[in-house]
Amino acid sequence: MTTTVLQLSELSSLQQQLREWRQLGKSIGLVPTMGNLHAGHQSLVTAAKAQCDIVLATIFVNPLQFGPNEDFGRYPRTLAADLQTLATVNCDAVFTPPVDVIYPAGTQAQTTISVPVLSTLYCGKTRPGHFDGVCTVVCKLFNLIQPDIAFFGLKDFQQFTIIRRMVSDLQMPLRLVGLPTIRETSGLAMSSRNGYLSVAEREQASVIYRTLQQTAERIQRGEHDYASLETLAKQVFSTAGLRPDYFHVVDQHSLLPATPTTRQLALLTAAYLSSTRLIDNLTLEL
Repeated sequence: MTTTVLQLSELSSLQQQLREWRQLGKSIGLVPTMGNLHAGHQSLVTAAKAQCDIVLATIFVNPLQFGPNEDFGRYPRTLAADLQTLATVNCDAVFTPPVDVIYPAGTQAQTTISVPVLSTLYCGKTRPGHFDGVCTVVCKLFNLIQPDIAFFGLKDFQQFTIIRRMVSDLQMPLRLVGLPTIRETSGLAMSSRNGYLSVAEREQASVIYRTLQQTAERIQRGEHDYASLETLAKQVFSTAGLRPDYFHVVDQHSLLPATPTTRQLALLTAAYLSSTRLIDNLTLEL
């Protein structure tokens, strides 16, 4: 049996509801999203339900994290379906603020949060300013909601690492939980942007995860010429009809290039299929 999800759009109603929950001694789990929800988001809500009394999701397509030539205007907005999706996993409430609630002075005048070094690598290099936008909106949501735990998918491993650094550096009083990527049967990481792809393109894009797996297997077998492995992976993408953005073998914690002595690795990649940019990653320990 599913329940109706309480929808909150204004700060006053959000704050009143948060006060009521806290007066009852309820712990609050936060699941931030940009909507167009899929099974990956549902897994976050399910995990939050297991650890917290109340689960509050947010749906906000954040203009501050989109570049001038990116897909902010056409990013899928599917609120009615999203509310039904959240109801199936018994999410308690969802905060759906308009842009002017989050940025009352406009995005140009907004104070921003920037995590140095980490935010300039990989996706940050391709999308300058993207992670400043992410950190700013996540910081705002943490301040407004003050959750006990916040739940994120690890499909965007770099993003989670950056948010973790922000929380640590700013000594925010909450715990972060990162959960494994949920995948389609082909292995393609579930993403709201997969909706841009045809059925055939989704199958074509499954080469991303296969290449991550094959690269990890080579490393486990003792191949540590990471530059050559990165070049080979990008060649595989190109042969499959994708345009590689990057493929890097990095240290899981610093995100800096791995060395032969690095034991905890992350393989990070992004590639374009037509105009759709897809990201994925895989972690391994030696």
